[in-house]
Amino acid sequence: MAIVSLREAINQAIDEEMARDERVFLMGEEVANYQGAYKVSQGLLQKWGPRRIVDTPIAETGFAGVGVGAAMVGLRPIIEFMTWNFSLVAYDQIVNNAAKMLSMSGGNFHVPIVFRGPGGAAHGLGATHSQALESVYAHFPGLKVVMPSNCKDAKGLLKTSIRDDNPIVFIESEVMYGDKGEIPDGEYTIPLGVGEVKKEGKDLTIVSWSKTLAHTVLKAVDVLQQELNVSIEVIDPRTIKPMDYDLIVDSVKKTNRLVIVEEGWPFAGVGAQISHEVTSRAFDYLDAPVERVTQEDVPLPYAHNLETLSLPNLDKIRTAVKKVLYID
Repeated sequence: MAIVSLREAINQAIDEEMARDERVFLMGEEVANYQGAYKVSQGLLQKWGPRRIVDTPIAETGFAGVGVGAAMVGLRPIIEFMTWNFSLVAYDQIVNNAAKMLSMSGGNFHVPIVFRGPGGAAHGLGATHSQALESVYAHFPGLKVVMPSNCKDAKGLLKTSIRDDNPIVFIESEVMYGDKGEIPDGEYTIPLGVGEVKKEGKDLTIVSWSKTLAHTVLKAVDVLQQELNVSIEVIDPRTIKPMDYDLIVDSVKKTNRLVIVEEGWPFAGVGAQISHEVTSRAFDYLDAPVERVTQEDVPLPYAHNLETLSLPNLDKIRTAVKKVLYID
């Protein structure tokens, strides 16, 4: 297995899919001549040329709309947002056109398009550049939402997303682009809607995804297992919609306790939906109410100390874990 960075894994996925299918192209701000704002598209312009690696003006509504139209007539665009915060400018194109076109056209127009780029908080970028928007996009029928937490998943899930005939919201994390990990040799894909048990355990289940899983939860679990002498199972759904509820429910039936940790805000968050599904399907197995750890219900502060206090962290996860285990 090769060891690559997450940005390299995404680059490989795009490159391989462009080689496999001439209808695939990449479009967005600074993806071509600048090699990508985060260097994800490095080398692709030189290999594939300006017809398939397309720089755009700072006009998200415009190039998202061009992408939707291109997908409707048979191409397979990858639309890069420099950050998912900027996708809000193109919100109408994503949720009113891409998401609804298949249904409203009576099945005549598929929209095989991938909207991708970094989302969530980074480091001190302020409230308007730090938003976790997965629950917003997962709310709309017609969109699939994908959030990888490691290099292997980033490549495998992106390749599957590019091949999918539906519009995909593919949310990465800019602070993970430098993370390194093993990826399988040769061709591989990962199906959407299939989660993964990242760590086996028997006393409680933690569900989390993307950067929060990779950078916060797994580290917290290592600390808390030693500190509290408990065995914690960790599940990564990998795709927010469709969600692998069966995997989560089966884990809860084994551990009888559930903590959900997400970067998004508490009201109508992804964790609220997971909690509903678990309590509906496995209520009699729960030995404690489901606990959620989220970002505080405020615009994310710019100051580092306040940003740290607002986001999920070890102390918040410890409190939730102790609560479901009835540890004072």
